[in-house]
Amino acid sequence: MAGPGVGFEYPPQEVSWLKRDVLLFANSISCTVDELHFLFELHPNFQVFPTYAIILPFKQTDQEVIDFYARQGATPIPGVPKFDSRRVVDGQRLIQFLKPIPPTSRGKRFELRTKIIGVYDKGKAGSVVEQETVLAEKDGDIYTRAVGSAFFVGQGNWGGPKGPSTVNFPPPEGKKPDAMYTLQTAPESALLYRLNGDYNPLHATPEPGQKMGFGGAIMHGLFSWNTTCHGLLQKLGGSDAANIKEFQARFAAPVKPGDKLITEMWKTGDIRDDWEEIRFVTRVEGGKVVLSNGRALMRCVSSKSKL
Repeated sequence: MAGPGVGFEYPPQEVSWLKRDVLLFANSISCTVDELHFLFELHPNFQVFPTYAIILPFKQTDQEVIDFYARQGATPIPGVPKFDSRRVVDGQRLIQFLKPIPPTSRGKRFELRTKIIGVYDKGKAGSVVEQETVLAEKDGDIYTRAVGSAFFVGQGNWGGPKGPSTVNFPPPEGKKPDAMYTLQTAPESALLYRLNGDYNPLHATPEPGQKMGFGGAIMHGLFSWNTTCHGLLQKLGGSDAANIKEFQARFAAPVKPGDKLITEMWKTGDIRDDWEEIRFVTRVEGGKVVLSNGRALMRCVSSKSKL
């Protein structure tokens, strides 16, 4: 029997982007000067960094700043309480790359199709909303499929289902990482990343984070998620978007602007149809894990194989 809200489909959402948008995205997730194919539009192998689609539910067609809170509450889910989007953080995200995203949407019509997979009551801690979103051409091909969960802090105990237990992907026991990636964030990192279209005030000014118990502004969960994907692609995939098929991670703890992030990666040796399963963990240097349950499907190549 389907739970409350399950199967609800939002109206298709038109989305658009320019080359400038994908260049900004690559800059904001710390692509480097030796990855000019992500950073320079005249590069002969110019590519969109593959996780760019994850920002489009926030950006939509905008080229201007928007009211984040007003947009989040615009379409309620039938059969469940109306949650307060001023107290929401990311839970887990998975994305599958089905077709390379073009550098600009001009000349085509793209849309997001989103449906609810589940709404779960986690008691006093809060509630989880899980949904699937595909990026597709109108009446055409699908480019990415994403499954994500949002955790609404302190908004549980409404009598909903608890939800299924999640599948875990821990790193191999007793095995040293095959690669590591380090990223030093700056106090301004979130202020740059938000210009991609994710204008949640939680990541810009201290007051929302103080009310939620974080002590002040925190980094976007998707900043750590996207930069970790960049680290995997750089260290294991030759910085070529064609060498990653799937990427997922669970948001385990907040990151503060100025933190140093360290990602450890393990090859599992499990290769199917040319794609190897990778496990990874991202933590704050000297501190807690911030991305757990990390798993990717990749074609692993020499790190010198950059375009």
